[in-house]
Amino acid sequence: MTLRQIAIRNLLRRKGKAALILFGLVLGIGTVITVITFADAVTGDINHKLEKYGANILIVPRTESLALSYGGINMGGISFEMQELYETDLARVHQIKNARNIAAMGPVVLGAVELNARPVMLAGVDFEAARILKPWWKIDGRQPAADGLLAGAEAARVLGLAPGDRVTLQGHAMTVQGVLDPTGSQDDHLLFTALPSAQRVLDKSGRVSMVEVAALCAGCPIEDMVRQISEALPGAKVMAIQQVVKGRMATLMQFKKFSFGVSAIVILIGSLVVLVTMTGSVRERKSEIGVFRAIGFRKRHVMRIVLIEAALISVGAGVIGYLAGMGATKLALRLFTENPSMALPWNLPLAAGALALALTVGLAASVYPALAAARMDPNDALRAL
Repeated sequence: MTLRQIAIRNLLRRKGKAALILFGLVLGIGTVITVITFADAVTGDINHKLEKYGANILIVPRTESLALSYGGINMGGISFEMQELYETDLARVHQIKNARNIAAMGPVVLGAVELNARPVMLAGVDFEAARILKPWWKIDGRQPAADGLLAGAEAARVLGLAPGDRVTLQGHAMTVQGVLDPTGSQDDHLLFTALPSAQRVLDKSGRVSMVEVAALCAGCPIEDMVRQISEALPGAKVMAIQQVVKGRMATLMQFKKFSFGVSAIVILIGSLVVLVTMTGSVRERKSEIGVFRAIGFRKRHVMRIVLIEAALISVGAGVIGYLAGMGATKLALRLFTENPSMALPWNLPLAAGALALALTVGLAASVYPALAAARMDPNDALRAL
């Protein structure tokens, strides 16, 4: 009879002990798989949402103006020189090294107009880009088409505008096609229209006042992108909105730290379960080990039997733990996330990692019981019969 056959027979004879060890390992491996896959799924979902969180890079004309403003109160400015950005130059932004990290780029043209005897700021935007750059926008009405207007909440209140109203801006007839719900930002005070329409109304054909860029994605090198865009547009000032970047990184890092901490604790618990159970099993088999030694088994043979038992249980625990972990993750996504249908593909490298982890933990926790069995005095063991 081979050592493996002896190990299998021992496991079948002591199903309770084997089941307890299996449970301990499955609990540890399953929890680790759940934490890792849940963290990856949620992190991916967070990244996907943050990619559409809004602009995190701002491109404005380089100017020598000294603006006199503080706390939202503008007292004017002293302007010595003012440059403008041209739409044709913006194509160079898509040629930078990290252009693939750009989720959206929205040029904006700004200018003051008069409506109902009141001055108001008109903003020409790319509404398709705005869906990514300003995902918090909620429109009462519909997104404006050509020569249509979208009024900010405060602008609509002050100017008495509602969807369907016809207005004239600088001699151009336009229709209010939507009103923004309050955003708590400067958008509430503006009128929006399509970029070409605003350029025509403001007589700024081919020119833009600023460009908003959304480059939030996994591993986006924001500082590098700012430098690359600055080199591509030497006449522009490029700024990163650091609060968004830092907030994103802090969120993801906290989630990762929590995941690794939970994983380490559960693995430790699983190891202790294996250690205690295997040690108890060896003590219960004291007489059996004495017989093995009496009939010629060497210490290494006894040690191998214990380790083979641990390896067999660990392999089963790795497979079951991976499957249980994936199932638990799917359940957790349904219970604790807003997007329960997010993709959770089978991950072969992770499955292999689960198997390797189970073997490592199971064998490592069984080394001491195996050594104790190998060092057992055969005479003392036989006297226990």
